[in-house]
Amino acid sequence: MPDRPSQSSLSRRTFIAASAVAGAGLALGPGANVPATASPASATGWRGVEQVFADPESRYGARFRWWWPHGLVDERQIQREVRDIARAGFGGMEIADVHHSARDAGGLDPEGHGWGTPAWTAAVKAAFQQADRDGVTLDLTAGPSWPAAVPGVTPDDDAAIKELAHGVVTLEAGQTYDDRVPAPVVAAEEHVEKTTLLAVQAVRLVTPSTRESALDQSSLVDLTAQVTDGHVTWTAPDDGTWLLFSYWERGSGQLPEAGPHSTPEAYVIDHFSAKGTKAVTDFWEEHILDRELRRLIKRAGATFFEDSLEIETGATIWTPGMLEAFRARNGYDLTPFLPVIVEVKEKYLYTYDADLTTRVRDDLAMTFSDLYRDHHLIPLRDWAHDLGLELRIQAYGLETDTLAHSGILDQPETESLGFKNLDDYRVMAGGRDLAGRTILSCEAAAYNGAAYNVTWDRVLTTLNSIYAAGVNQAVLHGYPYAEAPGAAWPGFAAFSPYNGAQGYSEAWGPRQPSWKHVPKIADYLRRTQWALQQGVNRTDLVYFRQKGWAATGIGAQWATNDGIPLGWSHSFVSSAAFVDPSVTLRDGRLAPEGPAYKAMVVEGDAFRGRRTTLTVEAAKKIADLAKRGFPVVFLGDWSRPTADGQGTAAEDAAVAEAVRTAFAQPNVRNAAVAADIPTALAALGVEPQVAHERSTVVHQHRRTADADLFMLANGRHAENRPLALVEQEVTLTATRGGDLVPFVLDAWTGEVRRLAVYRQEGRSFAVRVRLTPGSSTVIALAPTRWADKRSAKSVHVVDTDAADARLEGRSVVVRASAPGAYAVALSDGTTRTARFSTVPDVVALPSWTLVVEDWRPGRTPTTTDTVRSVHRLEALVPWSEVQGLEDASGIGRYTTTVTLPRTWDRTIGAYLDLGSVLGTYAVKVNNHRVDAASPTDTRLDVGHLLRAGVNHVEVEVATTLFNRMRTAQPEVFGAANRVRTGLVGPVRLLPYGEATVTA
Repeated sequence: MPDRPSQSSLSRRTFIAASAVAGAGLALGPGANVPATASPASATGWRGVEQVFADPESRYGARFRWWWPHGLVDERQIQREVRDIARAGFGGMEIADVHHSARDAGGLDPEGHGWGTPAWTAAVKAAFQQADRDGVTLDLTAGPSWPAAVPGVTPDDDAAIKELAHGVVTLEAGQTYDDRVPAPVVAAEEHVEKTTLLAVQAVRLVTPSTRESALDQSSLVDLTAQVTDGHVTWTAPDDGTWLLFSYWERGSGQLPEAGPHSTPEAYVIDHFSAKGTKAVTDFWEEHILDRELRRLIKRAGATFFEDSLEIETGATIWTPGMLEAFRARNGYDLTPFLPVIVEVKEKYLYTYDADLTTRVRDDLAMTFSDLYRDHHLIPLRDWAHDLGLELRIQAYGLETDTLAHSGILDQPETESLGFKNLDDYRVMAGGRDLAGRTILSCEAAAYNGAAYNVTWDRVLTTLNSIYAAGVNQAVLHGYPYAEAPGAAWPGFAAFSPYNGAQGYSEAWGPRQPSWKHVPKIADYLRRTQWALQQGVNRTDLVYFRQKGWAATGIGAQWATNDGIPLGWSHSFVSSAAFVDPSVTLRDGRLAPEGPAYKAMVVEGDAFRGRRTTLTVEAAKKIADLAKRGFPVVFLGDWSRPTADGQGTAAEDAAVAEAVRTAFAQPNVRNAAVAADIPTALAALGVEPQVAHERSTVVHQHRRTADADLFMLANGRHAENRPLALVEQEVTLTATRGGDLVPFVLDAWTGEVRRLAVYRQEGRSFAVRVRLTPGSSTVIALAPTRWADKRSAKSVHVVDTDAADARLEGRSVVVRASAPGAYAVALSDGTTRTARFSTVPDVVALPSWTLVVEDWRPGRTPTTTDTVRSVHRLEALVPWSEVQGLEDASGIGRYTTTVTLPRTWDRTIGAYLDLGSVLGTYAVKVNNHRVDAASPTDTRLDVGHLLRAGVNHVEVEVATTLFNRMRTAQPEVFGAANRVRTGLVGPVRLLPYGEATVTA
């Protein structure tokens, strides 16, 4: 069970001291709060990194969201599905009761097999038993679907989520209202019976509007005491139009998505009250967690998961006791501001003075945030720990401080469907890093309208991009149980069809032709996530955020648009996280044992029109850091800063004084606009850890006890951003001195090898990278013996006009794509010449024999038949253009031969460039499999497999199921156009020559 921070209160933040990660190397494991001090090398011997990286433990593997149609599952099928993901190389599964696609909802039998029933619990046990046998992790979900709910909670229960509904009538000057208190404008949901009147008020209307009507705050009259038996009498003054308000507390009646999931139905719990959280834990304790299951989950090292905070109501989100909690936190009464905080369908209707109204709404949001933290996140985390579970939550969805909350959770989780750009991930990475935690998880690879048409190159492009933003654990969306009532071929899929349409996400598993190729992808993800869970995340800049909201798409303008493309890294810190005593300064670095920020950028509130506001505590800490020499850049006009929320005049003055103090320090600059930030940073002597010419390269930097790991990806800031091949030099700077060399960790092959070509200047290493769209590489700066038998540092290539070079012993093997003499400058100051008398020309491979296994519906929804056909292709085209394959999906094996001249010897090799491959693929040359087959890079080095004479080449391509789904389920997929699949090429051999020079 992981170490746990103690319970917090409203006045005490719950962050783990950054000093807990001092000297961190190999992490204890996902979610561990205190990483071990051993590094990958020192933990396993000098050559241990090579062994560990080649085959990391399964806990580092990507997981699947495992969708069940309630407990209507077969134990043997459950065991098969656990075995399938284990054999494929994935790390685990998360059991989720989700079935939006169910066409026969009645057949799901919520009473007999619903979530939390004995049948469901028995299936969970079977899954855990199989997971234990196969060495993979299983995770449990708090309730059925989302948001969190448990059977037996009714809308009127104290544990159920509440809403504040308002009623309103308009009165003209002098008009008398003598009637029952106005009824709510938003009708209560079904089964909501209890309604409590909180207050009745009247206020003068200043300016009507279709957006937010202006009210006169000074005119507010409280009429609550005048209500008798639900009746009120009041006469409007003779000075304009007045509004008479009533405010009612009641259950919202919200149900989890796509129910019913149980009998009785489960209603969403109040995430802001202790009673709501207790309803969840009590149900698990009383109805699910028997002795056997407790033993199984404690042995499994699993997590307890809760989906995003999607609280939905037609009125205003509320919780009992809010008025008291608000006063206790903020020092003033919320009641006079009720008219300007009520909503209808998430839209405010009224406002006082705009600035004051905004401040009050911000105070209300932070009160909800604190209640969510103290009454839900912390108690649920501590309860999970007592069971031997870690807590993984998507703690976003409302205006809560998700950044700070990410430091409370064992495993904060993001999502690629809802997050709009990479800065959305960096917000949560900031909270994780400041708290000294390891994991930032992601519900990954869900795409709207893409069911049965998701390709692995798209998935990898998404994952490699978000890895660079701080994510290091993927929970793929998703793996459906095989069958459910009413499901059609190829089986049950949680989100397809979706409202009669194609739906979203993907139904991974053996039903997909690509599953045959998935083990290589799973190994790649496991190795990459291993690298990204070592040590601590290091970041150049931290942006101060007045609010730690997530999933907003609002990023750091200069850093995102200009800094990242040049190599800078950045993160975010919110007020609550920033003022925690654990966030300290040492040796010029903020949070030195964690992200070790080099400088801070303080901008106006990105969510409130760039208003220059700070909490008093944050302002004083910024001033203190500035006085101690920490570089700070204020962005925008900070001549009149104010306190955050409804600050008093004294608080405004304190913030202004702190800002003036900071500005007086020589290490503080003011950038009038975002474009001035690089000039300010340069003047302060702040430089990035990674530098390169402008490109789409993004990165994550991890520091271990004896190495700096840099994951570099050619990735997108947003899904629709185009990518192209990047071939450039990247400068990486180590965080330590010593006799270091760069290593490449090849996540596709598991190989760790030293780089041969680089320039070194002090701690900086300029290396060449080639990154196709969506691909990645991991480079380590470490001592020679970190992953090398030799204790001495050998000579390397400083510069060459040849295409590439590699080290073999103390020799350098130089590679060139054309004849000629190539200079090879070595690190010992000498220059060698590599000569190539001949290099064969490029060889086109246009003609192929294609044997197709076309996958078609079988006798049952989970049975697949295959139809074999053979096609002779004189030119490569998509399957949709091959007669007889127009609607085919499945596996195609392309074969051809190429005859190479007798002069082809060991000094000549070639890349096999497949061009465009629309699907996953595997390659054999002369019956030898080529390991490095990445869906994001279709150029493979096959030089060691070729020979003079006839060579046999086989390319196996697995397509998506989409084209066949158009005919199998025409009512859902038939209106969509066919997609292009198969090997499209052009396919070419790109010969190169190799020559050895002695170092």
